[in-house]
Amino acid sequence: MLVRLWGRSLRFEIAPEDLRNITKKDEPVAFILWHNRLFMVAEAFRRFRKGRPLYSLVSASKDGAWLDAFFSEIGMRTVRGSSHNFGREAVVELIAKLRTGQDIGITPDGPRGPRHEFKPGALVVVRRAGATAMLLGGEYFRAHKLKSWDGFFIPWPFSRVRVHCVEVPAAEFRDPGLTAGELQRRLQTINPD
Repeated sequence: MLVRLWGRSLRFEIAPEDLRNITKKDEPVAFILWHNRLFMVAEAFRRFRKGRPLYSLVSASKDGAWLDAFFSEIGMRTVRGSSHNFGREAVVELIAKLRTGQDIGITPDGPRGPRHEFKPGALVVVRRAGATAMLLGGEYFRAHKLKSWDGFFIPWPFSRVRVHCVEVPAAEFRDPGLTAGELQRRLQTINPD
């Protein structure tokens, strides 16, 4: 309840093109964001993706259980797995979700970093599913940055958050020249730290 009220107090700013991208509902998409921007996800999806379920990749570790419980409380669904536990099964399940018309969410630098390093798993999932990706970013005008591996941001209540959402079409993923490094560069551009 507290997190919901906190999220609703945030003043989101979004440019018309970013709004068009985040509200795109004519095909399933993979939302890709840095791990330290997870706080804004629940409210962003409540405001802009209402009525469309999202399956988020969450670590199969004990720490991931907390995030799984949090996401279920705010109406998001999870797929459990990571590079260390049930990774292959999670990839297969995420691809299946996209192919059956569901949206997914991935933090390519999670669950343990390094911060802002785009691991290739997200690229593999989207490429194999033949899906479109949306790179999701956020600029916090007033936020506390935790001393965690990811520098997790918790915005102050009633503060402004500028949301960015950049489309990477499915056709671009068919190009073998699209690398994890290029996606990392694009994601860093819309997430100034």
